Amino acid sequence: MSGSSASSGTAGQPGLMGWLVVGLGFIALSVGFSARSNFGLAMEPMEKELGWSRTGVSDAATWALVIMATMAPFAGNLVDRFGPRLLLGGGLVALGVGMLGTSIAQNGWQFYLAYSLLAAIGFGTVATHVVSTAVSYRFSERQGLAVGIATSGSSAGQFLILPIVALVLTAYGWRASYVVLGLVCLALAPIVFFLLRNEGTSRASRNAVQLDSLPVRLSRLAKSGTFQLLFWSFFICGFTTTGIIETHFLPFAATCGFPPQESTTAYVLLSAINLAGMVFAGWLTDRMNRPLLLGAIYIARAFSFLILLVAAEDINLLFGFAVVFGVFDYSTVPPTASLVASHLGMKVMGLAMGLLSAGHALGGAVGVFLAARIFDWSAKYDWVWLVAFGLAILAGLMSFAIRENRAKGLLPAHA
Repeated sequence: MSGSSASSGTAGQPGLMGWLVVGLGFIALSVGFSARSNFGLAMEPMEKELGWSRTGVSDAATWALVIMATMAPFAGNLVDRFGPRLLLGGGLVALGVGMLGTSIAQNGWQFYLAYSLLAAIGFGTVATHVVSTAVSYRFSERQGLAVGIATSGSSAGQFLILPIVALVLTAYGWRASYVVLGLVCLALAPIVFFLLRNEGTSRASRNAVQLDSLPVRLSRLAKSGTFQLLFWSFFICGFTTTGIIETHFLPFAATCGFPPQESTTAYVLLSAINLAGMVFAGWLTDRMNRPLLLGAIYIARAFSFLILLVAAEDINLLFGFAVVFGVFDYSTVPPTASLVASHLGMKVMGLAMGLLSAGHALGGAVGVFLAARIFDWSAKYDWVWLVAFGLAILAGLMSFAIRENRAKGLLPAHA
């Protein structure tokens, strides 16, 4: 292998550029997901200042998830063709502007414009489907581990960055927390754009994608039973993670009367465990039956919700939930991405992951919407946890229905 190819790598042989994509994807997701998680942290003070109900504030997050769902397939299709550079760099700019706009919003339309539109565009591009697709193009061996490391940034920022943001919020208010996040996003954008000047997907892979039109690739996915099972299980994944835990975990803890600092610490612990869980799931993805692994993750997640039914009186149980749920939170991403690559093919990898992420975001939107209304109706979250339990069991059963078909060597170009 020549020195040039060793540094840039080819599809399946990552080289230095492949690991640079992993590292920068990790950092971008750390910042992006911290910005998303701050919404739950800031929800209660926002309600008090703006005079909105839990439903009113949550609806902003719901619409943000709808915009994310709309953006995801487009972002996936673009990363197939052009790599992650423009998407991650531009997404960080949109996210930064949205965060700063949120910090100065004085009424509903301003808040929705800044958070539910501009920030949501950033959320939809600085996302696991963009990063996992970019990484998958660079790796065949150790693909699961590489995807697990890169996408674990979605958890890392929440225990590295979110505690700092929480201190800023406590000391200076919720608006200041969004200012800090906005400035960090804008500072990171040119770094990502410059360092990813050599795009994450190989030229050969991008040229292969251009052989098939978008309608052809969409039709192929629509007819795939594997894609349907992955889509609806990932929809439930969004409901049970983004929808009810990312958005409602901290408000639930506040409702129980737990101190904000201790509740935040529990969420930070959840995120730390989640990082380790994603990397471990990536390692297992390379070594075991992936549908079995994915289904087991969903079912274990289901039983973790039962802890929340009895956690209201004991903060130790809240920490116990954080540990258990953290292991099985975003650990679905490595096996899901690996199954997409091997069962559906690299020619539709970005588009498929984008559509799956759209389903995840829509599931999250339904979760946010439903949980807020259940709380406003009953003044507690018990029915939310029971619904999540049943849906996660269903997602596990759907995953078990997928047949293992692990490819050897380079992953297939066609479904």
